[in-house]
Amino acid sequence: MSVLADRFGRVATDLRVSLTDRCNLRCTYCMPEEGLAWMPREQQLTDDEVGRLIRIAVEQLGVTDVRFTGGEPLIRRGLLGIVSAAAALSPRPKLSITTNGIGLERMAGPLLDAGLDRVNVSLDTLSPERFRELTHRDRHADVLKGLAGAAQAGLTPVKINTVLMRGINDDEAPDLLRFALNHGYELRFIEQMPLDAQHQWDRHEMVTAEAILASLEPFGLQPDPVSRGTAPAETWIVPGYRDAAGNPARVGVIGSVTRPFCGDCDRTRLTADGQVRNCLFATDESDLRGLLRAGGSDAEIAAAWQAAMWGKRAGHGIDDPSFLQPARPMSAIGG
Repeated sequence: MSVLADRFGRVATDLRVSLTDRCNLRCTYCMPEEGLAWMPREQQLTDDEVGRLIRIAVEQLGVTDVRFTGGEPLIRRGLLGIVSAAAALSPRPKLSITTNGIGLERMAGPLLDAGLDRVNVSLDTLSPERFRELTHRDRHADVLKGLAGAAQAGLTPVKINTVLMRGINDDEAPDLLRFALNHGYELRFIEQMPLDAQHQWDRHEMVTAEAILASLEPFGLQPDPVSRGTAPAETWIVPGYRDAAGNPARVGVIGSVTRPFCGDCDRTRLTADGQVRNCLFATDESDLRGLLRAGGSDAEIAAAWQAAMWGKRAGHGIDDPSFLQPARPMSAIGG
């Protein structure tokens, strides 16, 4: 089996697959209230095309983990079939999804039956009012129901992704952690990244990993003895709490900006229109859709994917004065 290696000795085994650039929320750090111009349907990969590329990644290129993202992946009509096809591969990859949780209460059981292993749900506030301000939608209760539905269905561990923003929700870190601990969820705080469609990200306004940890000092966090490996989150043990499986409860911080983990990155990304991105912050892409639709063989597609990953830079370069924010926002790239 070949692998997705780069010039710096890293090997990509974690595939992030964006299934759509569309979303039913309008989070202020992602897109404007009026939304964006969505990708034309004919440019989007079909269900069969998505399945074929995942198969090539798993069977020929050594991918062991597949995460479905968006936009909002739950609104992809063929989602269950895509998950089912991926679960039928040999070797079987671990399958997860990152979602805003809307509709997850209804979809959790069918997703589990299709072969999904677990979920990450985005939740930035415990306040319905703040949720409306942040997302321009009144769906806070639906997200909470989605979390509960995922846990009840057995899509565990259920993880929560939270982006803290200065002067907006940065006062909620302790309450969000307490909420997660009391429900058996695993919370991950994520530094806000320069991936908004408006290009208004300001490093000086970002809530840093250091500030997040300072706000959690009352919990007496302890270093996690388990190595993070290639995981993006640094984790800490929360004394006095257990997770849903009875293990010591943990909280994570993903410091993509101030504590970059580029040296251990094991991810490759496929956009909804079939472009390979070898880094979340890449400014160029490699087209697999064109090769696929032109009749390219599995071997040719695998070779093109390998070439795309070989060109991966050593790091994202956010601290470099020459750094340029990607033209595509997060909703069009996939998490």
